[in-house]
Amino acid sequence: MTTQNDTDTLAPKARATHSAKPASRGVHHLALNTSDMKMTIDFYSRVMGMPLIHALRVPPGVGAGPLNRGNPPYENLRHYFFDAGGDAMVAFFELPKDAPDTADRNAVSAMQHCSFTTSKAQFDVLVKRLKDYQVPVIGPLNVGSGSWSIYFFDPNGIRLEYTYQEGDGDDVRVVERWTQTREEIMAELSSLSGDTAWLQSMTAHLPDERN
Repeated sequence: MTTQNDTDTLAPKARATHSAKPASRGVHHLALNTSDMKMTIDFYSRVMGMPLIHALRVPPGVGAGPLNRGNPPYENLRHYFFDAGGDAMVAFFELPKDAPDTADRNAVSAMQHCSFTTSKAQFDVLVKRLKDYQVPVIGPLNVGSGSWSIYFFDPNGIRLEYTYQEGDGDDVRVVERWTQTREEIMAELSSLSGDTAWLQSMTAHLPDERN
């Protein structure tokens, strides 16, 4: 999670709503890869506090066969799902031990990191748990809009972020906290294009001020 500039960190609690309706209701699941499912279960259930809720094997033909729909190209893979909260899941495929090496997270089309949001109370619980399990942690850091994050790696080398928002308690509303006003977003967006019509159409749903 990044911010427009350092001054954004000085506006911690104001909220804003926009008028556009998203086409989705949120993340269904994030599909990741591991070479050791047991290790991954231990980390995500015990450390991250995400219970395992579904375990399956990829059906025949869906891996290397003709029914592949974008899955890893291997047959009979384990595909397990964890409850990430907020009616969203994190899922893992267990790849064979001879699968290609870890991807470059900073390359185009790769996932750079995955961020999870929570309350301040649960944030503190996770920070302590990570330290108890001797997982190296960067932060907590002020990442803007009244939000604080820690960064760390899971056992597969996947970069993760955990974030809470000041003053939210259990009522965590990420979009309202991160939505900018039309003027705020225009300061950056105009560096991308000078097309006035395009700029207006891309910002028409944004509010004029924060609450």
